[in-house]
Amino acid sequence: MTTETPVGQYPTATVTDGRLTGEQADLLAELRAARHFLRLTARGLDDEQAGRRSTVSELCIGGLIKHMTSGERTWAAFIEFGPSSMPDFANFTEADHQRRADQFRLLPGETLAGVLAAYEAVARATDELVAGLPDLGASHPLPAAPWFTPGESWSARRAVLHIIAETTQHAGHADIIRESIDGAKSMG
Repeated sequence: MTTETPVGQYPTATVTDGRLTGEQADLLAELRAARHFLRLTARGLDDEQAGRRSTVSELCIGGLIKHMTSGERTWAAFIEFGPSSMPDFANFTEADHQRRADQFRLLPGETLAGVLAAYEAVARATDELVAGLPDLGASHPLPAAPWFTPGESWSARRAVLHIIAETTQHAGHADIIRESIDGAKSMG
């Protein structure tokens, strides 16, 4: 049975209903695998461990999951609505920098369970969006930012690939942090 769920302006089939094939299915399978490895680093941790910095960096497992929740939400909004949905990177204030830094740590009152639930909600929404896109080649100009090439545009495909790359990179960071906490590894 097919379930139609509106996401933004796109009616979409649920990702698990078996209708999705081809490039979208491949991209979503890779994104789900990357998310799995990021979440796997948090298995069995309590809130204190999830917020612990176990290396010289500021990173912690809970913070990395928070960061990817925010990043995935931002890039999904870019796919759907374009650069107006992204922060004004060219005019970042000190408060903006503090909010960004707070993405990388568990703040007082935040829990690993809460962070994981938020990540799951964003993942479902992204999956539904990507599954319903009529054209992965549709593109938007990137906003002004020191790390983007001026005048460059990214397709929906490129944005999804970026989410996959970021998730995979941060899963590796989280794996190192986890191993430093208690010796646990995602693989090997």
